Amino acid sequence: MKILFLVQGLDVAASRYRVLQYLPYLKEHGIEPTVTPFPKGFFEKLRLFKSISKYDVLFIQRKRFSILWLKYIRMNARKIVYDFDDSVMYRNSKAIRAESNTRARMFKNMINASDYVIAGNEYLKRNTAPYTDNVINIPSPIDMTQYTQKEYSENNDNITLGWIGAHGSIHYLEKMRPVFEILGKRHNNLKLKIVCDTFFDCEDMIVEKKLWNEKDEVEDIKSFDIGLMPLLDDPWSHGKCGLKILQCLAMGVPVVCSPAGINKEIVEDGVHGFLANTPEEWIGKLEILINDDSLRKRMGKEGRKKVIKHYSLEANTPRLLKVFQQLSPQ
Repeated sequence: MKILFLVQGLDVAASRYRVLQYLPYLKEHGIEPTVTPFPKGFFEKLRLFKSISKYDVLFIQRKRFSILWLKYIRMNARKIVYDFDDSVMYRNSKAIRAESNTRARMFKNMINASDYVIAGNEYLKRNTAPYTDNVINIPSPIDMTQYTQKEYSENNDNITLGWIGAHGSIHYLEKMRPVFEILGKRHNNLKLKIVCDTFFDCEDMIVEKKLWNEKDEVEDIKSFDIGLMPLLDDPWSHGKCGLKILQCLAMGVPVVCSPAGINKEIVEDGVHGFLANTPEEWIGKLEILINDDSLRKRMGKEGRKKVIKHYSLEANTPRLLKVFQQLSPQ
C-alpha cells in the first residue's frame, strides 16, 4: 500500500508527532510511505497533484485547500485521509471573534472531500461529526522509547517550572506573569524555564531562556520539576491536543494546567497534577507541588503510566493502521 503524506514541514512539531514518528512502524506493516511538505507555487502544486493517482492514499495534514484545488485533488486521488490537531474551523485566541465563515466553509469542504478524518481530540471529532461518520480521535502520541523516566531530586533546593512550545502560544504563558512574580517573591529556590524561540522577563522570578531545538527537546523537558500549560477557555484553545502535557507526563513530570479542552481529559486533578483557573488557584496549587517533592514524584509516575496506556506511540499505531487498512484496495 502506497501512501503520500502531505505535511506542514519536516521540522514542525505536528508533522513529527502525527506523521514522521509513525513511519518505521508503517513500513513494518507493508506500507510504503512518501512524505513531502505542501507545495507552494502554482506549478509545483499542479505537478504534485497530477501524480497522486499513483498512491493508494493521500494523507493531508491540517491544510485546507480552496474549492478549485480540492476538486482537482479529489479527481486524482484514490482515497483521502485528512488529519488535523487544531481548531482550524475557528480563528485563534488572539482574534476578537472566534467564528469565521470562511474557515468554517473551507473546513466543511475539506471533510466532505475526504474518505476518512483523523481528529486530534474529542472536541475536534465532535466538530467533524456533522459532516461525516468516518472520523476517529487519535491523539498526538509519545514515543516512550525516547521519553525515559525522570530522576527525581531528593530535596527542594532548586525547583524549575517549565513550559515548552511555539512562539504562537507563548501569550498563554505571558498572561501568567503576575503569578510568577508572586511565586518568585515567596520562593528563592524557584525559576521559570521557557523553551521556545521567543521569551519574556519577570522582575521577581528568574527566567531561564532556552532556544528550542529538536536535539535537546527531551532533556529540556526532563529538567522541569513542574510542567505548565495555561490555556484560554475558547474554541481555538479547545482544539489544542495537549502535547506539552503529554511530553511532561511521559517523563514523569507532574503538571499544572488550565481546566480547558483536552487538559481535563488528560489530567485528573490531584492525580497527575492539578487543574487551576484563577491566579489564586494557580499560586495555591503550584505551591503545593513546590513544597512537596514526594507528591511531585508520585503524580509524575501516575502521569507516565497514563501516557503509556492511552497516549503512547505503541498504543495508537494500531489505530492508525486500522484506518489505512479500511481504505486499502481489495
